[in-house]
Amino acid sequence: MAKGYNRGPAGGGGGGMMNQLKKLQEQMEQAQERLAEETVTATSGGGAVKVTMTGDQRCTAVEVDPDFLKDADAEMLQDMLLTAVNQALDSSRKLQEERMGPLAGGLSGLGL
Repeated sequence: MAKGYNRGPAGGGGGGMMNQLKKLQEQMEQAQERLAEETVTATSGGGAVKVTMTGDQRCTAVEVDPDFLKDADAEMLQDMLLTAVNQALDSSRKLQEERMGPLAGGLSGLGL
């Protein structure tokens, strides 16, 4: 063995960092699983259009008030759908940032 070469955790604490990384990875996986179950809802047109999305940006529901369709044209409906989807995406990203942000801080604490 070369002089100064030391294997194992006693030579610099590499095993401790690996354990911390493994724990952080498990926490991130758990947070991602929870995000897939949490939902956010956005509306437009005073509630005429409602979009529900999960924390991992999957659209789970689109609802349009039938009364709204009586007076709306296709272009208006498209605009309201687009607005509601974008608002739901923004809310979902914010939720993701809230849940995952503290874990990203754990990476910087490890010097990564």
